[in-house]
Amino acid sequence: MTTTSQHAAQLLRIGDLARQTGKTVRAIHLYEELGLLRPATRSSGGFRLYERSAVDRMRWIDLLHNMGFSLQEMAELLRSWWSTDLGPDAMERLRALFLRKREETRAALERYQQLERELTQGLAYLETCRECATPAASVKACVDCGQDHGMTHEPTLVAGITSDVDRTRHGARGYVRVAEPEPR
Repeated sequence: MTTTSQHAAQLLRIGDLARQTGKTVRAIHLYEELGLLRPATRSSGGFRLYERSAVDRMRWIDLLHNMGFSLQEMAELLRSWWSTDLGPDAMERLRALFLRKREETRAALERYQQLERELTQGLAYLETCRECATPAASVKACVDCGQDHGMTHEPTLVAGITSDVDRTRHGARGYVRVAEPEPR
């Protein structure tokens, strides 16, 4: 086998790349259109052929996507990297980007932790409703529930549903249209 044919035997067809990475052929085409991926060559039959390193590039795309990067941001990152003349300058840009994404990730984690606390409180409150003192009462009775839920106040996720605001929107027979405020 010649060196050229050995190299060609190591290349992946687009379908093989798709199977190995769990992506669709259409997704791979999109990555090419955006400049995130390039075929090494084409076969004599016109099929796109990729280096094995394309699998690593696909994993990189997935990782950045999971970090909240859009495909356009990834493309810009690559353009910025390769258009920078000096390595230290390129590294500084990358460092600044990673710092920003880390801060965004930390803020998202804080939001999710707050959401988890809210859900935990709501579930604890609702758990006490399994033993409702007035199980045959209408849902309206829940608004003025006198049952001891073991909490000083309703959790926000429950209070938002049972608040008195909704009573002004519902009549005896169902929903009542409330006039919208006039534009300023």
